[in-house]
Amino acid sequence: MQDQRRVVIDHVSPSVNSGEFYIKRVVNEIVNVRAHILADGHDVLGATIYYKHENEKKWRETRMTLDFNNEWQGAFTVKKQGFYSYKVEAWVDYALNWRHGIIRKIDDGQYVRSELLEGADYVKDIVDKVASAEDKAYLKELQAIFSNEDKYGEALNEATSERLYKLFYDNPVKLLEATSKEYDAYVDRKKARFSTWYEFFPRSASEKEGVHGTFKDCERLLPRIKNMGFDVVYLPPIHPIGEVNRKGKNNTTDAKPDDVGSTWGVGSKYGGHKDIHPKLGSLEDFKSLVQRAKDNNLEIAMDYALQAAPDHPWVKEHPSWFKWRPDGTVQYAENPPKKYQDILPIYWETEDYQNLWHECLDILLHWIDCGIEIFRVDNPHTKPFHFWNWIITQVKLKHPNVIFLAEAFTAPKVMAQLAKQGYTQSYTYFTWRNTKHELTEYVEELTRTELREYMQPNFWPNTPDINPFHLQSTGESKHMQRYALAGTLSSCIGIYGPVFEYMLSDSLLGKEEYLNSEKFQIAHYDWNIQNKLTTVIAKINYIRHLNEALQQTNNIKFCYVDNDNLMAYYKWNDAKTNHIFVIISLDAHNSQQGTVQLPLHELGVQAGHHMEMHDLITDSRYTWHNEWNFVELHPTLPFHIFQVNK
Repeated sequence: MQDQRRVVIDHVSPSVNSGEFYIKRVVNEIVNVRAHILADGHDVLGATIYYKHENEKKWRETRMTLDFNNEWQGAFTVKKQGFYSYKVEAWVDYALNWRHGIIRKIDDGQYVRSELLEGADYVKDIVDKVASAEDKAYLKELQAIFSNEDKYGEALNEATSERLYKLFYDNPVKLLEATSKEYDAYVDRKKARFSTWYEFFPRSASEKEGVHGTFKDCERLLPRIKNMGFDVVYLPPIHPIGEVNRKGKNNTTDAKPDDVGSTWGVGSKYGGHKDIHPKLGSLEDFKSLVQRAKDNNLEIAMDYALQAAPDHPWVKEHPSWFKWRPDGTVQYAENPPKKYQDILPIYWETEDYQNLWHECLDILLHWIDCGIEIFRVDNPHTKPFHFWNWIITQVKLKHPNVIFLAEAFTAPKVMAQLAKQGYTQSYTYFTWRNTKHELTEYVEELTRTELREYMQPNFWPNTPDINPFHLQSTGESKHMQRYALAGTLSSCIGIYGPVFEYMLSDSLLGKEEYLNSEKFQIAHYDWNIQNKLTTVIAKINYIRHLNEALQQTNNIKFCYVDNDNLMAYYKWNDAKTNHIFVIISLDAHNSQQGTVQLPLHELGVQAGHHMEMHDLITDSRYTWHNEWNFVELHPTLPFHIFQVNK
């Protein structure tokens, strides 16, 4: 038989797959909980959220309030890293139901002597629950008043008083309460939500052209990267590069003796994933680079590429980790039409999978011991989902600061599944989204659906693998526009640094690939050059660090502009103390003008209220007091980032 509970709790959110996976937050973020809570009839209900950190024994409690249509809401703040559990409890609040009923009868002029006697019983039920001696005395007095017909008038006043309401509300008697299932939230450090990445190849860091760069050369670049406002320095693989089937310049298969090969062709006679390319320096040199980065408030992010060159030590030491064909060879990696003759994929169905998995874990632990807490993972969608769940969980148990970025430009549901399995951040389709419709639709998908609860997007205008068509043969304005879009739409962003900031966008004919790609050769840069784009990048990064509204992705509202070449959006922090309004021209060649609608309702102001629109790029200040405002943007500076001061 069913029990006697009358309350039903349904559609608890946030939850992922009805609680199968955890939601994600960072320290000091808010978890806004909603639930459908209903019972038969019209009785007054009460509801609360219980929550606790994994290291706490006692549940904390925060009450929920009725919003509309039987939907209740409440919130709690996560203060520490690690797992939190939360659940919803609801009950018929008979005391408040009594109060609600007696007020209606009193208003109708009815005689409520019997109801007052019932009220005396409800008061008696909470006497022992209240903490204050003064409140205890008050409640005992009420019992006498409600039971004394000579004090009928006083009893009516007290029965409808706010003081009694508050005592009933704060000390509910939960009879036959209903409780939802428990849900989990994983809480990361703030950098999981807000980070600004700069990628460069260490072997291209030398001051001398044609000379292989070293970790010491990388140290020289750190102050420059810090001064531009970046906080993560991402290095492509630093391991020995295979010599068998090594790639030549521009991905050719006939490497010359002096060709350096692709850094993602990991492994040679010099070692594998726990080793360092001998020309970059020693392990001590690498540890020095990690420490120097920390001294500059930067973190080094390493590439974690689970694949092997044909001469990787694994091929001889663990042949069962690869799938051998009848002719005694291993099929090299392919992603048609791309071919990777210098890379052997791992055979994840091997019977020796446990040793394989533990070796993959040992690689991470090795570099964590060297001071690394951020990993960009190459092609995670080509490895089993359950492997990622296992390995990320194992790492997080002892090293909760570690962040994993999934480099998975693949099917949307695959990207989402990787995030569910534990990935902290994800590359996104922003790299290709270019029109107003494409950008708006994609960002709303990320921020208005369940994705917002577990997938943190990281927006990259370019990568060594992707030279998008819209950046090819374009100039300064397009690059400024793309960085401004990335930096204001998403709280996590990154660039393939020197190529982007110096606008080196020459491509292979008809392809979204760089000509003379640095993936296959050493490049040389004059790292002392500063241009307008580097100045704008630094300014945007500075603005992001000063404005909480730009340190999260989800609080965004797109606003109407009567010109499809212009887009506008409003962003705010959870406390609604920081308001950012962005207007960007998507035309890199012509001036664009239009009328933009300011979101007065969301800003909490009415038309006619004067607002200072402080342009954080130029430091210009404007006074707006209407809902509709004229704007004009020129390719020389194709955007406004306004701080709205009400």
